[in-house]
Amino acid sequence: MNAKTFFRTLGFLLILLLVILITTENTDQIKFHFSLLLPKPVQASAAFVFFAMFAVGVIGGTLLHGGGSGGGGASKAKK
Repeated sequence: MNAKTFFRTLGFLLILLLVILITTENTDQIKFHFSLLLPKPVQASAAFVFFAMFAVGVIGGTLLHGGGSGGGGASKAKK
């Protein structure tokens, strides 16, 4: 493991700790509106909505970051 990977992992864990601390403080029920996908508001715990938005961001970032590795292996194999 190189230093860059270690510090990225450490940063991710610090962000995750912040998410956990925020979700333990915000336990009230809220109405979440997103008219593009949900026809009527969803009433849920603020902690759940916050964590869901964080998870969508992490998954989106992972897909964008790791999407271009497929073509590199073929060009290395030819050399």
